[in-house]
Amino acid sequence: MTSIYDRLGLAPIINASGSVTRLGGAILPDAVLAAFLDGNQRAVPLEQLQAVASRVIARITTAQAGLVTCGSAAALTLGAAAILAGLDPGRMERLPDTTGLRREFLVAREQRNGYDHAVRAAGAKLVEVGFNEIVGNAGVRRTELWEYEAALTPDTVGILFNQSPHSRPTLPEIVGFARMHSLRVLVDAAGELPPRDNLTRLIATGADLVCFSGGKAIRGPQSTGILCGRKELIASAALQMLDNDDHPELWDPPADYIDRTQLAGLPRHGLGRAMKVSKEEIVALVAALELFASGAYDVDRERHLNWLEQIAQSLEGLPVVCHLRDPGDGQSLPKLELELDASWGDRRAAAFAACRHLRHGNAPLYPPVYPGHGQLDQGILVINPFCLRADELAPLITALQHTLTHPPRH
Repeated sequence: MTSIYDRLGLAPIINASGSVTRLGGAILPDAVLAAFLDGNQRAVPLEQLQAVASRVIARITTAQAGLVTCGSAAALTLGAAAILAGLDPGRMERLPDTTGLRREFLVAREQRNGYDHAVRAAGAKLVEVGFNEIVGNAGVRRTELWEYEAALTPDTVGILFNQSPHSRPTLPEIVGFARMHSLRVLVDAAGELPPRDNLTRLIATGADLVCFSGGKAIRGPQSTGILCGRKELIASAALQMLDNDDHPELWDPPADYIDRTQLAGLPRHGLGRAMKVSKEEIVALVAALELFASGAYDVDRERHLNWLEQIAQSLEGLPVVCHLRDPGDGQSLPKLELELDASWGDRRAAAFAACRHLRHGNAPLYPPVYPGHGQLDQGILVINPFCLRADELAPLITALQHTLTHPPRH
């Protein structure tokens, strides 16, 4: 069957990397796609729709409120903007100009990454604390709480925290420190689902705002995210994203979402106006979140595990060692690591060459294949089954067999 991409002259690929943004994210489940299409058929006021979505997000995460954003990076920008402006329309209008405002966010040096650009885009200034001694091969210590204390200034307004199971200090420790100093905590947990209990566990620490990706494990539209947390901050974030081109006399947002009595006036279009989310994306994200929270996706694990076992069996006798990695928690996806053996010589160079060869494809034998590239430095290709379709299993196996049987030149 000819796809829209075929008609556009673009060859579809086999995505063996997972729900990464650069390859378009997760495949929408039928119920999510149906919600998207149904949402397109009628018009609704978006502040009311976001209020409905907020109630669903709040119920599932136990946060006070929530906002559907155009990705987790946008959630970071809007979260930072909410912390900087609060419910002050004058401040909202000024951002990202933060002259004279408390604008410093503390962040552990080892947690800096390209996504913190989203926080800086709101006008925040990041102040690094601690060192990255382990990566720098200069010691064994991680960032410590006293280093946050030493970095405090009158301009410190919050802490940016990148959540992972290995983050140090831990989020509860950071929240406890922040409460002592009247600081807000903005948590980047974009890829921290599963496990599902992170939806509630991170909020339960007392963090002010938490950001999740909507287009990864939740399987919503790729361009969606979730910002959840304290009601007044969510209201600020929503006000800085929504279309506010209305007469103040007529503007009537749901009071449980945006309490207009707390506002000096109706803000004009805010910093987040370029980050608008469509009604179709909002309802699709809500549908996907309901499915994810219910455990409906867990049934896919056995199918994905079976596919990886088939792939490993098909590569027996070839110059590769297969390692099936199954977290075994009933939620997280298994992955298959293909470790090139010693016969390849420079395994790192060989892995890059094999990955490049797979990406080019070999029509008509198989289309381009994009395996996971996070471990190429160790001579390992990774097969993530999250975005694989059943009809792609056979050509994927053919591609791997062909590449490993006819080693590409380094």
